[in-house]
Amino acid sequence: MRLGGPVFPKDNDPEEFVLAHVKKGYGAALCPAGLKAGMTGEIRQYREALKKHGVVLAEVGVWNNPLSHDKKIAKEAFDYAVSRLVLADELEARCCVNVAGTWYEDNWYGPCSENFTEDFFAYAVEISRKIIDAAKPVRTKMTFELMPFVFLDSPAEYMRFIRALDRPSAGIHFDPANCINSPRLLYENTTFFEESFRLFGNKILSIHLKDISLRPDPVSVMFDEVPIGEGKLDYIKLLRLIDSTQPENTPVILEHLRDEAEYDRAAVSLRNLAVRAGVSIN
Repeated sequence: MRLGGPVFPKDNDPEEFVLAHVKKGYGAALCPAGLKAGMTGEIRQYREALKKHGVVLAEVGVWNNPLSHDKKIAKEAFDYAVSRLVLADELEARCCVNVAGTWYEDNWYGPCSENFTEDFFAYAVEISRKIIDAAKPVRTKMTFELMPFVFLDSPAEYMRFIRALDRPSAGIHFDPANCINSPRLLYENTTFFEESFRLFGNKILSIHLKDISLRPDPVSVMFDEVPIGEGKLDYIKLLRLIDSTQPENTPVILEHLRDEAEYDRAAVSLRNLAVRAGVSIN
């Protein structure tokens, strides 16, 4: 597996960007800031620098809502998603990733009862197909973030969605922490991981890594993201499953930390867990 996470280079020079990963021992990178589809020269320079230093470009993020009821927002989100998928293809990234969408009105990812209906599922399939068909990727795949606020909240639902999409350019992105939505599932996360990798096989393109804990005091269920190794997720089992089932260049990406120092600590923690698990991280 290839570890990656945000880096903080002083400028947008491709060589400097990639070397910032090399200095941290990262074998995977996220999309450089400021790149857009069609920036042929810059994209070529980034591809060459990544290849030169053996760093895999994990993913190009979208992070918007092409299913919005607001037609203007939906159109802008659709066009941007297409452009990001085109960019991912030009960069030869492992994948492009977005949420499936939402019919919640106040942000681009939030909870809504309609998000779990068959009408919403069918609409998500329709729009996601149109995004893929408009971009026509050949060197990357469109993937989707598992989220607790929409039908795409488990590996089983992800597989149902992929089958419904019926597009060879639709692929699998995995965020195991995002699927934990109950105390029972948190405490049984080892079994959940085993079932997830059984369903996904060796087809995961990119993985987000973080840890979570359950607040003990509120009556309602509340989870917090915490540094890797300080929560309840069985990282020894998770790392062994990634190592045994996925291609060796599969990116595992640190996310949702406050600053560079926190990312550095998370990387150290993950590498220590990998030693305990008996697996290697590049």
